[in-house]
Amino acid sequence: MNFSKQILLLVALTTFICSCESYRPVLNIEEYKHYVDAFNANDNELYQLGKYPNDKAWEFMAQNIPLFDCPDKQLEETYYFRWWTYRKHIRQTPEGYIITEFLPDVYWAGPYNAISCPAAHHFYEGRWMRNDVYMRDYARFWLKGSGRDAIRSYSFWVADAMMNFDNVHPDNEFLQELFPELEWNYAEWERAKLDSTGLFWQYDDRDGMEVSISGSYGTPRGHGYRPTINSYMYGDASALTSIAGRLGWTEKSGYYRTLANKIRNNINNRLWDNEALFYKVIPMNYGNRFSDVRELHGYTPWYFNIPNEGKATAWRYLMNPEHFYALYGPTVAEQCHPLFTIAYTGHECQWNGPGWPFATSVTLTGLANYLNFEPDETIISRKDYLTLLSNYSRSHRITWEDGSSQPWIDENLNPFTGDWISRTRLKTWKNGTWAPEKGGVERGKDYNHSTFVDLVISGLVGIRLESGNVLTVNPLVPNGEWEYFCLEGVPCKGRLLTVYYDATGERYKRGRGFFIYVDGKQVHHSNDYGKVTVEL
Repeated sequence: MNFSKQILLLVALTTFICSCESYRPVLNIEEYKHYVDAFNANDNELYQLGKYPNDKAWEFMAQNIPLFDCPDKQLEETYYFRWWTYRKHIRQTPEGYIITEFLPDVYWAGPYNAISCPAAHHFYEGRWMRNDVYMRDYARFWLKGSGRDAIRSYSFWVADAMMNFDNVHPDNEFLQELFPELEWNYAEWERAKLDSTGLFWQYDDRDGMEVSISGSYGTPRGHGYRPTINSYMYGDASALTSIAGRLGWTEKSGYYRTLANKIRNNINNRLWDNEALFYKVIPMNYGNRFSDVRELHGYTPWYFNIPNEGKATAWRYLMNPEHFYALYGPTVAEQCHPLFTIAYTGHECQWNGPGWPFATSVTLTGLANYLNFEPDETIISRKDYLTLLSNYSRSHRITWEDGSSQPWIDENLNPFTGDWISRTRLKTWKNGTWAPEKGGVERGKDYNHSTFVDLVISGLVGIRLESGNVLTVNPLVPNGEWEYFCLEGVPCKGRLLTVYYDATGERYKRGRGFFIYVDGKQVHHSNDYGKVTVEL
């Protein structure tokens, strides 16, 4: 963002925060500080490698994050907790800001401890910060800086992530600067992972999904034609189509549209198992057969709005406890499969059964997309979305030996008990001490490998941004479920957005109904909430 745009956003923010005759804030920011005070008080802050240590956490959050208020205080607490942990991973480097996955340095990371595997999640989450410098620096690091050599170490849908960031903080000059690098990255993926079948292939561990059930078929390293990498490549081709269109490059836009359509057709026609009614892996060297397991990453196509007619039936498995549903789930493989495992032996990170926040994030983003486009709610509903998001929120806990508990995010999760498996495993290594070669003390604590904030903002409250000056708000809160909810101070194309609902008018003392404000000006009011489109 250039200097003049920064000044404009600062003026908007100042106007928004200050009480004035035409507008007063809906939420009192000081009423949410107690969350951060509690997080800090209960934290063993072993690492202070980030830009903002705990004593700067509230200052950073007050300046950067949208406030969220709702009746489910567990969900509300998790929202602030995830911002609190995200802040720990903002690291300042000689090349600008980056976002890390692990707090301690790990040997398999790239420069400055950066890892590309969760980087798209970092963009989806970080785009909702008011200061956009963090994500711009991070994009340049991966595409033009020292991260360039490690950008394809793992699957990473970087063009899609940047496009969705730009939907919140538009800047054509920035897109034009990085477009050649986005094209280069896409071409390198084609060169390395696209073969004569017309499908992209990937190793399961390079998807960040090591020891998967589908990876156990065909080849020792578990590579195959996966719904993940093919969906990611569709997402990037589609994003390049959109970005080129924004920049007025019609020929390039058409070129990437053709590629995107080809990938989409291949996913729908060749990675959809008509018998299992699910997107599945075709392991390489396995006779061009599908693996016999439904895995949670089969919902990845909905993350990019890929599925065509007739695919929605796959959602029936998500709430079924014989397949994916669990109290702290969903599970990453269906529970009815004979190789489904919750293991406390072998590799400490296994994708053959546990709950993984990474996969939960992708699945719930895909479900939100499905529910936004004329869904059949007899298959899966907004109530199911809230149930799954609430389960995900409740998984953000750890219980200590004395029975006390606190908010927590770690690596993989026992979906039936809520135990953080990697934490339990790693504590037993090296005669009861943590293994330095596995990341040292507290490797998985405050693990930054997933989203949660974005699931609240774009999913539950339903702030849906695309290119241009159109804003869509479509809350997925089931009607009648909550008497109130509010998001305040959401960055939105150089403006600041507030969305709130108050059934009785007693919560916010601003009248009954559903309200949308842009830069302190009311642009919508209705008695109840539903899908609303507003011209900015």
